Amino acid sequence: MKAPTALTPRTALVATALALAALTTLLARTIAYGGYFSDPVGLFCWYAACWALFTVALPALRRVPARSVAWLIAAGAVAVTLTGLMGPPRTSTDSYRYAWDGRVQSAGTSPYDHTPQDPALAGLRDPWLFPTGAACTGPDLAPVPPTDGTRHCTRINRPAVHTIYPPVAEAYFLAVDRLSPAGARHKPLQIGAALVSLGVTGALLLILRRRGDDLRKAAYWAWCPAVPVEAVNNAHVDVLGVLLAVAGLGLVASRALTRRAAGGVLIGAAIATKLMPAVVLPGALSGVRRLRDAAVVLLPAAAFVVLAYLPYVLLSHGSVLGYLGGYVEEEGYDDASAGSRYSLLRLGLPDTWAFPVLLAIVAGVCLYVMWRGDPRRPWSGALLVTGWSFVLLTPGYSWYALLLIALVALDGRWEWLGIPLAGAAVYVLAPALHFQPSLSNIAYGAAAALVLAMSRVRRGAATQAVDAPATPSREGPPPPPPQTRTRTDEAR
Repeated sequence: MKAPTALTPRTALVATALALAALTTLLARTIAYGGYFSDPVGLFCWYAACWALFTVALPALRRVPARSVAWLIAAGAVAVTLTGLMGPPRTSTDSYRYAWDGRVQSAGTSPYDHTPQDPALAGLRDPWLFPTGAACTGPDLAPVPPTDGTRHCTRINRPAVHTIYPPVAEAYFLAVDRLSPAGARHKPLQIGAALVSLGVTGALLLILRRRGDDLRKAAYWAWCPAVPVEAVNNAHVDVLGVLLAVAGLGLVASRALTRRAAGGVLIGAAIATKLMPAVVLPGALSGVRRLRDAAVVLLPAAAFVVLAYLPYVLLSHGSVLGYLGGYVEEEGYDDASAGSRYSLLRLGLPDTWAFPVLLAIVAGVCLYVMWRGDPRRPWSGALLVTGWSFVLLTPGYSWYALLLIALVALDGRWEWLGIPLAGAAVYVLAPALHFQPSLSNIAYGAAAALVLAMSRVRRGAATQAVDAPATPSREGPPPPPPQTRTRTDEAR
């Protein structure tokens, strides 16, 4: 992200503001467009245009005066986030399950004990979640066995299976339901997600400021088109896990044992929100040499997960893991030949080798991060593990990458942002165009190539900086000596 030198600071400020205004306008148009079922290609074109404007705003921000950066990022975050509230969920129905789980808990029932279509909970069905009769039309509605002679359906996907969400997510759904006015429908979850998303921006700015780092990195999250679409409009609970993981890594970066332990608690809370944030644990252990230092983070994290599940275990008659096993099988994670998972690995390996090879590679990256990573920058190692896990898994759901976007905002390695865009292409286009494995290979392959190319460029630039003589400069102090580079930076 090299700044155009022709821009003066004032011109850069105006250019950034104009790019943000254009981005906000286009995001609003994209969300209003919808089109996931009727015109997925058109929808993705709108979305890709938003990403293009995003890449225009970032270089201009590099020339904005430092005193204006924080408020500009915050104002842009508010504007971008608000676009997600301009329509109902467009590309995902997951938030309808959230609303149902909250409704069930408010009625005093464990969300893990009944499926949405269970007749035992028919009295809790709100008409907006469970339409009947002529209203049961549209590709986003699933049929429900009738309790009378009327046709029944629901907006909840997979109504015949139990919920999959961990306890912190369920507690969040309950809180939103309790705070929601009657007839609010999907809006409270979107508003809650918008507030959490802005909280992520605030946490990023706080961590970067305390470390004396460049606040401009926070724009990678605050202005990213994926945030208003996936975190706000679709209201995915992943954004709550992102906030907890970011705050946890910020505390783990401290040398104080109490802060590191508190960071472990927050990372445990992130895992108990959505299991995926567990991938940041190797980064949280960057550079750890003693068992005691590892235990300071791992034990609080594990204790929080256990204690969070305990009330639901005691109150539930069924398994609190819900549909987790079925989901893994449905998505093809247990059988590589069943879908487009591990698609890049399967280009050169037999299907049966894909999962073992993935485990070996990810384990190697984890060990490298824990041994060579910089304990003062745990998000750098977390980004490596998370990024390569995505490249090798090639997931089909674009909102999973929200965590990766936040790690990019902490670390500054913008090239990893190709993965969220690749995930969006696979999610929006593949089901309609009927060539998911090929599209997954193209999209994730291009994202991986960008990461590898930029890693080589960065290594070359670092080598030149080390070899160059330290001559005085009017523009600032001489470059740092070689020993100041972090181990994680050397690795990439």
